[in-house]
Order: sequence, then structure tokens, then C-alpha cells
Amino acid sequence: MQNNHAILRLKEIIARLRAPDGCPWDREQTHASIKPQLLEESFEVLEAIDEKNDKMLQEELGDVLLHIVFHSQLASERGAFTLEDVINGVADKLVHRHPHVFGENKLGSSDEVLKQWDEIKKKEKPERTGILHGIPKTLPALMQAEEIQRKAAKVGFDWSEVKDVLAKVREELDEVEQDLHHPAKAGEEIGDLFFALTNLARFLKINPELAARNANSKFIRRFEWMEQNSAKPLKGQSLAELDELWNRAKKIVG
Repeated sequence: MQNNHAILRLKEIIARLRAPDGCPWDREQTHASIKPQLLEESFEVLEAIDEKNDKMLQEELGDVLLHIVFHSQLASERGAFTLEDVINGVADKLVHRHPHVFGENKLGSSDEVLKQWDEIKKKEKPERTGILHGIPKTLPALMQAEEIQRKAAKVGFDWSEVKDVLAKVREELDEVEQDLHHPAKAGEEIGDLFFALTNLARFLKINPELAARNANSKFIRRFEWMEQNSAKPLKGQSLAELDELWNRAKKIVG
């Protein structure tokens, strides 16, 4: 009951902000206008998980929940659906997709569960006739590439050994090098290289999006150490001096 009260309180607050005498900014928002913030909040949840920061995770999950309630409020104002519809819809879907828990069809492994999940989804979405149908176009590129490859692999269109994937990565890198002086073609080849690297990450059971984010975070940590520990401003130093600072940063901050 306490949880129901908390959700109701948040719902009422959002409705009040959207009321005629509510907040001018909140009243101006649409589903489209707050899309960037929803994406940003979702990535901040991932950051909190990566940092194992429970306080931050609680706060960022709250921000994502705010967006869910806000979008539901917008929809309810035009008679499309309500927050209760959203909650009941996902609850019904979970029960329907877990007959091994809520029904008699018992399964013994995660692989069996995933196979059953896919079969149920196919029945729920008969309009998705192609193997690659249903992949969100707005996914970050590496996540989208991983999902494309995962679906293609289900019909056997996949590498059999990691050495073959590595060979493909090297092939794509060579093609980038060959087209360095042709920007349009080089851009296409770099895209192919990203796709091949995503395949390698998937083959090794590494999340490519998180791997890229971790690399970004690592660079930021090292570069900030350079800024804070350099005896003089970074701008104006030679590449040799900067490299020396970078190597020190690698040893100290990892």
C-alpha cells in the first residue's frame, strides 16, 4: 500500500505541474521535447551501476520514473492511455511471457527461457515478419549493431571461431587505411570497422556499448590527472611532454 501511495503522490505532482495554473515549463513539454532528457537519465542510471553507487542509482532511477509518469500524464491528457495502463500492461506481459513461473510449463535453464520468450514475442507481434524487424532505430549505434548481429546469429549467420572475427576486423582496418585520402569512403569503412569490432565484442560476451563507455571514462580520468598534476598548462607542451604525462597517468589512475 505504501508503494501505491508513493506512485500516486508522484502522479499527482506531475498532474499539478501540468495543470492550467501549474509550471509554464512543464506545460510546454511534449513527448518529443523531453526525449533527450529521457535518454540522458537512462545513461546516468548506467553510470550509477558502473560506479556501484547506490545513492546515485536511487536518484537516477527516480529521474527515469519521473519521465515514465510524465509521458503517461501527457498521454492521459489526450485520452491515449494512463499510468495505470502502462503498469498493468507490463505486469500482464511479464505474466504472459513467464508461463514457466505462472503456469504449468516448467523450464530448467536460461537458454530454454530465452527460446520460449522469443517464441511468445513472435506470437504477440505477428506484424514482425523479418528476422531483423523490431530493432529500435533510435538505439545507440553499437547497441543496435549488437542486436542486429544477435538476431542474425539465431539463424546461423555468424562466425564459428574468434580467429575469423579477428581476421574480419583486420580486413576492415586495412580498408580504412587504403581510403584515408577519400573521406566519404573512409567514413563508410570506419562504420564497417565499428560493426566488425561489435561482432568481436559480442563473440567474447562483452557489451560493446559499455566497453566504449568504459574507455571514455578511462580517458577522462587520465586526462584530468594530467591537467591536475602538470607543472604548466597542457596547451603549448610538446607531444613528447604530453606523452610522458599520459604514461604517468596510466600508472597512477589506471
